[in-house]
Amino acid sequence: MRVRLLVAASVLLGSTALPASAEKRLFIVANNPDGYGVDRCLATGASCGRAIAAAYCQSREFVTAVSYRKAERNDITVAVSRVESCRGGICDAYVAIECSR
Repeated sequence: MRVRLLVAASVLLGSTALPASAEKRLFIVANNPDGYGVDRCLATGASCGRAIAAAYCQSREFVTAVSYRKAERNDITVAVSRVESCRGGICDAYVAIECSR
């Protein structure tokens, strides 16, 4: 009886001890000034970019946007054809949107 109780307790504790981690992904999107102010909202992290970032994440089958901002040089891990757009560690031509499932 004690063995069964011990096994049951260890299974219960083992299943609750590890929190489920949400999958996150960072998307780098071209920041094309279009005159609508959308890019500025995303790049500055202003509240007006929240709906845009959320819609972008949902279109990629993620639940929500965790963050959105102007992309930094270390956000970009692949070769970018316009390296000259990155000055002083900031890449003006790109926006980073982090999505979560």
